[in-house]
Amino acid sequence: MAAFSSTALEAPRAGKGAARLALSCLLAAAVLLVAACGSRGPNRAPVEDRGAGMTRAPSVAMDPASVKLLPGAENAGKPGYYTVRPGDTLIRIGLDTGQNWRDIGRWSNLENPNLIEVGQVLRVVPPESVAVARPVTSSAVAPVSPASAPAASAPAQASSAPKAAPAASGSDEDVAWIWPAQGTVLAGFDEAKNKGVDISGKAGDAVMASADGRVVYAGAGLRGYGNLIILKHNNTFLTAYAHNQTLLVKEDQSVRKGQKIAEMGNSDADRVKLHFEIRRQGKPVDPAKYLPAK
Repeated sequence: MAAFSSTALEAPRAGKGAARLALSCLLAAAVLLVAACGSRGPNRAPVEDRGAGMTRAPSVAMDPASVKLLPGAENAGKPGYYTVRPGDTLIRIGLDTGQNWRDIGRWSNLENPNLIEVGQVLRVVPPESVAVARPVTSSAVAPVSPASAPAASAPAQASSAPKAAPAASGSDEDVAWIWPAQGTVLAGFDEAKNKGVDISGKAGDAVMASADGRVVYAGAGLRGYGNLIILKHNNTFLTAYAHNQTLLVKEDQSVRKGQKIAEMGNSDADRVKLHFEIRRQGKPVDPAKYLPAK
């Protein structure tokens, strides 16, 4: 009986221990489940935020309003037009195209000639209406006209006289050039390194117009040239006179061959000298091929 009763008492105790163990396991499982669920939220949110950010970016980059069309872009590459490059100014463009920089600004309808942008397209030849009118004017002033002048009235003679002056030298190619300074040649023409000739002299020496023409630029706005004068002689030729000490003429002034237009100096140069260029339709040519032998 004693052995029986002892076993009977231990059986309920063993059942209670098993129940406690099962309850502990359930509690542990519940804790793990809650921890797992809580850990998913923070991991998911950053992925969703990155995805939202990536979908917004293309809409800003593809906005058509951000694309800027520069003036004259529709004429890019056409004859008679020039696309502005880094470092360009209207003065340099005029020198390189053989035109008055003021004319380029007017033909291109520029409100402010000092503000041009890289990629902007400028007109560098006269509009058709102007281009057509010029040959008519020049043909009307033929060498024969002065012969018939005595039979015409006095006012007619006066009106034809100014037009006859440009035609006196014949075609645009027929220009009677003279040396613009008396010094010796320091450096000759080199298409890659020197776009003209450098002539020696002393500060204050006379710089003379190499041929009849009109001043299309007088100033210091072109880097590397110092105090500069540009003369336009006809529709083909320009001349440039650089590094001057003093400028004696103004823009739009007419000058005669041999007229003193400046005094030699060393502005934007390493020594006193005159840098002289002849440009044929904007392209630098060797002045030695046009100037008389010294």
